[in-house]
Amino acid sequence: MADVSGRPEGSGGPSNAWGQVIAAFVVVGALGGGLWVMQQSSSESSASTLTCSTSTPSASATASAPAAGKKKVDHLTGDQLCRVLNRPDLPALLGTPGEKPTSLGSADDGISLGDGPSPEAKVGLSTYTVQLSASYDDYPVSGMAGLLGGGAREQTVLGRPAVLYSNRTMAFRIRGDKSESAPSHVARCLVVARDPKDGGGSYEVAIWREDSGTPDDAALLRVAQTVLPTIPGWQPAL
Repeated sequence: MADVSGRPEGSGGPSNAWGQVIAAFVVVGALGGGLWVMQQSSSESSASTLTCSTSTPSASATASAPAAGKKKVDHLTGDQLCRVLNRPDLPALLGTPGEKPTSLGSADDGISLGDGPSPEAKVGLSTYTVQLSASYDDYPVSGMAGLLGGGAREQTVLGRPAVLYSNRTMAFRIRGDKSESAPSHVARCLVVARDPKDGGGSYEVAIWREDSGTPDDAALLRVAQTVLPTIPGWQPAL
């Protein structure tokens, strides 16, 4: 529902310099978005140097005082989600073994439906880009399919309500003092309730192909079922 932008950082050459041409592809998804901190390598051979940031989280990305009658929630940061997502077996889960990350990104202060933050992280590989988001609003996932387009399908994933749907990334390009945006890659997205009782809040995993082809739903589900249980504070379904 909100857009996100990334500022690539590269080797410092003319093709990567800020103020030349900047292009970012992001999902305008069910959860929201914010200001991204990006790392980008010029080739897979240098991708091993990419690491998720360990910067101090912003005030809105930490534990906040609960409203009356609500349980205190420790909000994750984009850096934490980045470390969860940037795992050695991610290429194999996507069906592209042997690939290495070419870019990493994270954001803490996304726009969300509730009062809490909407942290996000993104790992780019040669074939796929994967985006992981968290939302701390009060909206359950059950019944969300009607808001996400005619092709959205309700499912049960890891013992909790989920919705599988299609979306589009947005391409943002900045050339000097001019900017433009347009729909770009097809993305497949999976929204999963943050707790088994679906009491509000969710996680979202989105994948899209760099060749603009249709992403594999099986790959999306493999990533979600493997990555989500490793999120700090994950509550297993009984």
